[in-house]
Amino acid sequence: MVQADQLSRPKPRKRGPRPSGTVLGWPATVIFLAPAVIIFSIFVLYPMITAFSYSFFDWQGTARGAFSGVGNFFTLFTAEPFKSELPRALMHNLLLFAGAMVFQNTVGLAIASFLYKRKRFKKLFQTLYTLPYLVSPLVIGYLWTLLLSPLFGPVNALLKAIGLGELAQPWLGQPSTALWVIVLVTAWQWLGFPILLYGAALGGIPEELTEAASLDGATAWQRFRSITLPLLTSAIGTVSILTFIGSMEALALPYAMGGSSGSPAGATDVLSLMFYRTAFESGASNAIGVSSALATLLFVFIFGVALVFTSIIRRRERKLS
Repeated sequence: MVQADQLSRPKPRKRGPRPSGTVLGWPATVIFLAPAVIIFSIFVLYPMITAFSYSFFDWQGTARGAFSGVGNFFTLFTAEPFKSELPRALMHNLLLFAGAMVFQNTVGLAIASFLYKRKRFKKLFQTLYTLPYLVSPLVIGYLWTLLLSPLFGPVNALLKAIGLGELAQPWLGQPSTALWVIVLVTAWQWLGFPILLYGAALGGIPEELTEAASLDGATAWQRFRSITLPLLTSAIGTVSILTFIGSMEALALPYAMGGSSGSPAGATDVLSLMFYRTAFESGASNAIGVSSALATLLFVFIFGVALVFTSIIRRRERKLS
């Protein structure tokens, strides 16, 4: 016989799956974020803070000396070879950014638009364009050094075979062409990323907009200029900002193709190579202090310009909405 207390006792509810829109509590959030925060703090945040603190002290080898304030920063702009190398390296970084950005935002967008309209072999070509992006820049740099070799490189051999032998030249051996070769190789390697990003952005544009414009008599170029291009503002801004950050931090590819000295005659020198030489090859007693000051300046410059770019893109996005 069923007792009265058993009738009044509520039955335990079975726990079903958590609704998709449910927000996790703070303990679960901390558990999921803790590994990423710890890794970021150890390998990114701590070295940044350490380099920033090192830049305000004099160093004798690895022994920290007296507090020097902005003395190390002053050295970068007044003492040789820094005051000659710093403007040249910065200009090369800016040219690297400009060339890569123009190439990726034109060729990358054109290829993405072409692949978006094609169904056959779309995945194949996206994979082929993305493969160089997945390879180490050091490997890419050494491979292109072999390809462009004036002695046995297939590029010059091909030019000679098709009757264009006058164009064969030491591409990485003369200042007039060395930097532009690195610009083109850099843009080629990272071309797969804007292709994927622009392809995804094109897929998010409602087809009704372009169809309505087509019915109104707009040409393909008018539809692209007035509808597609403005709606790609966010993607263009993302590609431009990431290209700027990557160009200003470029080290592996210029090192592989021009060495730590930025050969020939400093034509391929960039800020990261200058930091590398100052910290590890100069042999100066205060190498740690000056190189840390250079790293701090580079971070502040990249962070500041990226903030400006982001604010401009956000302002244009608000105008479109």
